[in-house]
Amino acid sequence: MSFLTNINDFLKLHLGDFGPLIVVGILGLFMILLTIPFMLNQPEDPLKKLQRGSQPKKAKKSDKERLRTAGRNEQLEKFANFLEPQDVDELSAMQLKLTQAGYQSRDAVRMFHFAQFALGLAGLVLGVVYVAFLSGGQEFSTQKIVMFTLGPGGAGYMLPKYWVTRRVDERQQAIERAFPDALDMLLVCVEAGQSLDQAIIRVAKELRVSYPALADEFEIVAYEMKAGKERSAVLRDMGTRCGVTDVNSFVTVMIQSQTFGTSIAEALRVYAGEMRDKRVMRAEEAANKLPTKMTLATMGLTVPPLLVILIGPSAHNISMMSSM
Repeated sequence: MSFLTNINDFLKLHLGDFGPLIVVGILGLFMILLTIPFMLNQPEDPLKKLQRGSQPKKAKKSDKERLRTAGRNEQLEKFANFLEPQDVDELSAMQLKLTQAGYQSRDAVRMFHFAQFALGLAGLVLGVVYVAFLSGGQEFSTQKIVMFTLGPGGAGYMLPKYWVTRRVDERQQAIERAFPDALDMLLVCVEAGQSLDQAIIRVAKELRVSYPALADEFEIVAYEMKAGKERSAVLRDMGTRCGVTDVNSFVTVMIQSQTFGTSIAEALRVYAGEMRDKRVMRAEEAANKLPTKMTLATMGLTVPPLLVILIGPSAHNISMMSSM
């Protein structure tokens, strides 16, 4: 007991009253980081391997499932229950948000939650290291210790969510800017005699350099149509992935044109004209907002210097007279 008492007194002397708690926390984090590689490299259960070998029909089915899930990270597969929401609706919503952000891989949800866990843990470690070793002997209150320890961890945990939300907004704005030009090009291709499928492939190829986000969506549509998926379902999926009102309206126009048998070229011509007018109105709206935004900046940057120039000499004279 005297040995533990000496260690406790030593930690309190060098790290403060919360020295033992800080050391225990660091050891716990170290043990967690140490066990992660062993958990990732767990060997396959021999009993499961024997069962799979003794059932040829199920083995054949597992081969099909393996082909269907090819390209997934096998290391993350072991932590699927930990890195994926168990609620189906929550998982679908997360997949949709990551797809709208441009992350369309099969492991996107797992990588997102793994990034949250890793960055949160790294922020927690940095906070503990700062409080324990980089504070320069400064004494912290309990509130400050909690803030400096849990603050970086919480910030690291929320950073992936902020990044994905920002990516969704930027991608939707890029698709919204590119869509009128894509409609014009699609109309030219259709009126030149190409089918809608061929026109989508050509537009995706031409838009690759200028608007890669919209080109990716058109390429997905082309691949799904080649795979035999129904056109209306493919277009609806495109509208859901983009999350842009203009694209959803375009999908509705195309589905109605296909349902009622009207000319696709005529529908594209009308809708492309509306999109051009809408782009002009958006530009005018942004131009009308600019004077209001500049007024606040102008007042904030010009009024204080004017006050210093106009009132400064008088204030200096008054102070000189009062000192005399």
